[in-house]
Amino acid sequence: MNHVLSGGDALVLMPTGGGKSLCYQLPAMARPGTGLVVSPLIALMQDQVGALQRMGVSAACLNSAQDGEESRRTCRELLRGELDLLYVSPERAVMPGFLEMLANCRLSLIAIDEAHCVSQWGHDFRPEYLQLAELRRHFPEVPRIALTATADEPTRADILQRLELFEAERFISGFDRPNIRYLIHPKTEVRRQFLEFYRSHHRGDAGIVYCQTRSRVDRAVGWLREAGLEALPYHAGMPSEERQRNQERFLHEEGVIMVATVAFGMGIDKPNVRFVAHLDMPKSVEAYYQETGRAGRDGLPATAWMAYGIADVMGLLQLMSRSQAPPERRALERRKLDAMLGFCETAQCRRQVLLRYFGEALPGRCGNCDTCLHPVEILDGTVAAQKALSCIKRTGERYGVGYLVDVLMGRDNPRIQKAGHDRLPTFGVGRETDAREWSSVFRQLAAAGLVEVDMEGYGGLRLTAASWEVLKGRRSFPLRQDPLARSTRERVRKKALPVRAPAVENDLFEALRRKRLELARGERIPPYFIFNDKTLLAMVESRPETLEEMAELPGVGEVKLARYGEAFLEVLRST
Repeated sequence: MNHVLSGGDALVLMPTGGGKSLCYQLPAMARPGTGLVVSPLIALMQDQVGALQRMGVSAACLNSAQDGEESRRTCRELLRGELDLLYVSPERAVMPGFLEMLANCRLSLIAIDEAHCVSQWGHDFRPEYLQLAELRRHFPEVPRIALTATADEPTRADILQRLELFEAERFISGFDRPNIRYLIHPKTEVRRQFLEFYRSHHRGDAGIVYCQTRSRVDRAVGWLREAGLEALPYHAGMPSEERQRNQERFLHEEGVIMVATVAFGMGIDKPNVRFVAHLDMPKSVEAYYQETGRAGRDGLPATAWMAYGIADVMGLLQLMSRSQAPPERRALERRKLDAMLGFCETAQCRRQVLLRYFGEALPGRCGNCDTCLHPVEILDGTVAAQKALSCIKRTGERYGVGYLVDVLMGRDNPRIQKAGHDRLPTFGVGRETDAREWSSVFRQLAAAGLVEVDMEGYGGLRLTAASWEVLKGRRSFPLRQDPLARSTRERVRKKALPVRAPAVENDLFEALRRKRLELARGERIPPYFIFNDKTLLAMVESRPETLEEMAELPGVGEVKLARYGEAFLEVLRST
């Protein structure tokens, strides 16, 4: 903030919920003029503007969802110098007419949010962002600040180059979200796995469930509703009115689960999302980090849960094979996918691996991920790997995992007999191992780069140059034992630590939540616009008796104290 206040440019990387918005909001209010904020989504603009206005900040946005009179009123306020902050889309920010209007205003700073969108290597490429370097040429004396939660070193360099932030200072606060517990499981029965997780840890909590495709979103909503959960879909194949309605319910109600493709989430500032679940593996570590970062923005305990399998990898590779992107882009996406699979298959502390990917070190194990809570056993899997690799080679390097497992387990079926693979030396050599364990072997071979999926053909597995090192006995193969394959549900439940905040079950906390919901419905705003869970927990802990005492709590400013203080004091006195 001091750097921007003094007129310097900056690149800011902070984890979701880490306070990125404050880095431009407070300097914009302190410096003379209006802070221009470039934001990619209407929902994100509206959410931030609404929250600022309730805190007494003069903020507004210009977007296509507004009527003409509202837009004209905002423009008049801008020209009169009455706005502290103005939020616009990247498309509007570079419109000639809008730039002419800005030339008649005094700008305190220019903030470019979600700046990874400018990068050709970023995971959410937005072509419109490429034109934002024009702002430097029109307003060379105005400090610019680019902000994102997700960017590896190549993406950071690309942001600085494309936005022409040649003299910008980098501020990287760290990527760790210690309140998030990372739980990742091989996919077996994903419905049972998720429902068991939800009922054990997050019954009644708000959460986001991500799926790879629209059809999977719709199917997941169906079985979640059958299980009695309040689940809503969100994907690009739905009418925009229905998407907006579902998003409003998610923001305004308690305990709603949003089931979505990656189209959902960037514009959501809901602080009490207690879990983010992936029913399919994301395409990159960056995507995983950003999506899981939508949990626990209030700093209270939250969970990132995922089930993954080799079929997820094949599905993502198929999408890549149909891409029109240049070869170097597709090669990069493949490397990112390999890194994501390696993260899933690691036996190390998840948090250490995740932070290492972004160039950050964690000295010791975190104690708050599945591999720390349930240490993974590593066995010598060289013989199993040799059997699997030999089976791939002898069947012609053109079959998928299911078929290869059937051959290894000696299952007679017409397809195997027709191909003559029941006469191969590898037929039946893996009878002592069950199908789930063989699937794990193939998955780990792929993660280690010892097999690859042939996307030019029919998606079969084929050997790589490194495969022969294992086949010829020159290289051993460490095999990670899937914990759930050797543990009962009861054992997992017994070892699992609670992820809820201790006071969440408190009667007073629930009474405060009911009052918050009542007030929010009356004003037709999300409950967290009034006070977030962290503030309610502080009320439970400190039991303020006066407005002066309440004013000392986190998240209670002058405007909110005057508007809501007495209502919450009444609950505190009567409960």
